[in-house]
Amino acid sequence: MIELIDIKKSYRMGSSMVDALKGISLIVKKGEYAAIMGPSGSGKSTLMNIIGCLDRPTSGSYTLSGVRVDAMTEDELARIRNTHIGFVFQTFNLLSRHTALENVELPLLYAGVTDTQGRAMAALEAVLLGARAGHKPNELSGGERQRVAIARALVSNPSIILADEPTGNLDSVSGAEILKIFDDLHAKGSTIVLVTHDSDVAGRTQRTITIRDGAIAV
Repeated sequence: MIELIDIKKSYRMGSSMVDALKGISLIVKKGEYAAIMGPSGSGKSTLMNIIGCLDRPTSGSYTLSGVRVDAMTEDELARIRNTHIGFVFQTFNLLSRHTALENVELPLLYAGVTDTQGRAMAALEAVLLGARAGHKPNELSGGERQRVAIARALVSNPSIILADEPTGNLDSVSGAEILKIFDDLHAKGSTIVLVTHDSDVAGRTQRTITIRDGAIAV
């Protein structure tokens, strides 16, 4: 499913180079539920961005579902993101002027799908939010907004779901509801990788990958 081999990522900051990732090799199998943990500045968000095809490595190879993606063009990466990867962000990233249903429809519209409303409603119902389909984000609670974000991630039937601190902006009750959704998705066969600083959240997954100073801690 996901195979990273000796992934390195360097950034230029002023006159110096920063090595954010220092040779990450990692395999996540189909259907696996994994957490990436690490302190601030450890490189975990950089790693997530590369896995999600939002960034490309400086060197190394990345294979997703049997396809090499590390050397793809921006247009090719965009297609991979839209068809293979579902994103869930800490800050929800919903469009404020659009309803929950319209937010969930967006990936389908980008992909040129015709039956967007039907599939978007099915995704909202899967996260128990069908009754709130006509509400805008400011009319929803934090937990409800995150469920909309999960529905949006699911609507294209992605190969993998990537979640970046999905409970970071939620109270404990809403956070528990969101984690239950991820547990259920994994039980149904979804491949899930989440970034978290919370050891309790990581403890719900099958495997925790700890990143320190740009490398996997052994």
